[in-house]
Amino acid sequence: MLWYAIASLTPAAFLGAACLWGGIWPLLALLSVTGAVYFMDRLNRLLPDTQSSGLWLSYLLAAAHFLLLWLGVIALSSDNPLNLTGKIMTFAALGLFLGQVSNSNAHELIHTRARLPRRLGALIFCTLGHGHHVSAHLHVHHIHAATNGDPNSARLGEGFWQFWLRAAPAEFVAGLRAESRRHQGKPLRHPYWLWIGGAAVSLLLSYAIAGTSGLLIHVALAAYAQWQLLLSDYVQHYGLRRAILPGGKPEPMGPQHSWNAPQWYSSAMMQNAPRHSDHHLRPARPFPALQVTPDTMPVLPRSLPVMASIALIPPIWRRIMDHRAARWQNAASADQRAGR
Repeated sequence: MLWYAIASLTPAAFLGAACLWGGIWPLLALLSVTGAVYFMDRLNRLLPDTQSSGLWLSYLLAAAHFLLLWLGVIALSSDNPLNLTGKIMTFAALGLFLGQVSNSNAHELIHTRARLPRRLGALIFCTLGHGHHVSAHLHVHHIHAATNGDPNSARLGEGFWQFWLRAAPAEFVAGLRAESRRHQGKPLRHPYWLWIGGAAVSLLLSYAIAGTSGLLIHVALAAYAQWQLLLSDYVQHYGLRRAILPGGKPEPMGPQHSWNAPQWYSSAMMQNAPRHSDHHLRPARPFPALQVTPDTMPVLPRSLPVMASIALIPPIWRRIMDHRAARWQNAASADQRAGR
């Protein structure tokens, strides 16, 4: 677990130093989640096998999340120790940490079987104003991924900005409908009370700590983190669709229905979230055990952070990805016709 800890906790340590002391630390924090990750991925190493569940690291990252979120709110809303340049770099680095590390950690926690880590993951999402993602992810995405029934699965040719405007509200509504069906006749047990209430309490805490400026900074950081989660969903399912069987139901979710990125360091930082096909096939499998097999799983041409950056420019994204997605779709159709 050493590299998982180094990749995910190093940005947390630099961010804490940036919020407390300013100086060179904001730059180091930003580099630790951008350039350093790109450079380390270029070393082309493999993550070592481990029998660890990784839960201890998930707990550490959860503690770092809560500490850094409100430490960041305080630092970014006060005059010291950060100057304007330091605040810009710290905000960018903290937003990237929340969007790439905290989101990935919360995702891992809500998939565990034990109640405590599941609730901890949901609480992380609530502090980012994204508690409804728990409902939408577990009860919509993992059932309907790679079909039109999942708002978080991007269609072929759909640019990210178009996807974002569609998926952000649709995810909220889809999760709401799923939970309403699950808790029909028991409105007080509806989890959306917790998702909305948890977000409200988090914002009130930031207001109590740092006033209106702290509240606005919290909102901006949460929006940045939510945006990155949707960007990750966009990249990891773009253009891949499950075939509809004669009875009208989609074929089972397979390894060919998610994009993967095997680069070792960015995967370690995000708790193997880029190993997405294996996660969909085995949602309860601990993140250190997830695998990528390029012969059966679609593989992105670059790491997940790099491809997410490219997705912000739809014409370039489509030039890179559309023919790859079509090739996997054609191969899947041929296999279905052959009865494989």
